[in-house]
Amino acid sequence: MDLFDLHCDTIVLWKEKNLGFDSEETHFSLREHEKLGRMCQTMAVFVPDSVRGEAAREYVDVHAAYLKTLVERQKEWAEIARTAEDIERITGEGRCACMLAIESGAALAGKLENIEHFAKLGVKMLTLVWNGENELGSGHSTENGLTDFGKQAVKKMEQSGIVVDVSHLNDRGFADLCEIAEKPFIATHSNLRSVCSHKRNLTEQQFQEIVRRKGLVGINLYTSFLDEEGRGDAESIYRHVYRMLELGGEDIIACGSDFDGADINESLTSPVKFARTAEYLMSRGIPERAVKKMYFENALRFFRK
Repeated sequence: MDLFDLHCDTIVLWKEKNLGFDSEETHFSLREHEKLGRMCQTMAVFVPDSVRGEAAREYVDVHAAYLKTLVERQKEWAEIARTAEDIERITGEGRCACMLAIESGAALAGKLENIEHFAKLGVKMLTLVWNGENELGSGHSTENGLTDFGKQAVKKMEQSGIVVDVSHLNDRGFADLCEIAEKPFIATHSNLRSVCSHKRNLTEQQFQEIVRRKGLVGINLYTSFLDEEGRGDAESIYRHVYRMLELGGEDIIACGSDFDGADINESLTSPVKFARTAEYLMSRGIPERAVKKMYFENALRFFRK
């Protein structure tokens, strides 16, 4: 099975421990890549809420440079992709296409010009907030909506070709975004609140808004976001996917593992294990067409726009 994963935090661990694509210490690794079909992995630079100002921008720059160095060292394994055409070429050669993203708008350091800086760096997606507050708005653990700067940043991101990611954004911020967004936005690693009631998940109304705007929603493997029983297994994934399909989401459901950024059931802790859940979904009655869209085709089509 092919796999297009919209979110992992692996690059932060790799940089911290001087690891790379063949790591045995992280969820994401290409040690078994021959068992996969096409593979595209989004590498998100997670910026902790405690890192602010210019230090946050520099934090992203350092991690992006580390990813570039890794790719240059291991060209036979991976290449950084900036376009859908890059993804198709790289994956067609049997290598992993890596896309660069940022988790937390704190990376902007309160300056709109940093959006263009990151666009030139190759950043394709930016998660507006994490759990707390930053210059753009508030995460799910707080109550405030988007700030004036956050609204300006959304407009600038749309102009610069960086996709807005609403994962972690609270309900008020989501509503604020809907009032101003002119281009499709995505939730790279979020599930359904009606299936698992954690407030980090999307409401059905929010999910349907993303459907209407032709965005993407990546299934998150974090146990606490998949179910309330602590299983976090393939059956839990099925429950979210089944309901998403009922809500008209066949063309927007995608994968957003959160590898190396979350507690994940051992049965799902690698790209190969995640991809194998496709067989389970089909055994439970999810159409093969919808499964193929979820695991690769929907995300690729989105970035062709």
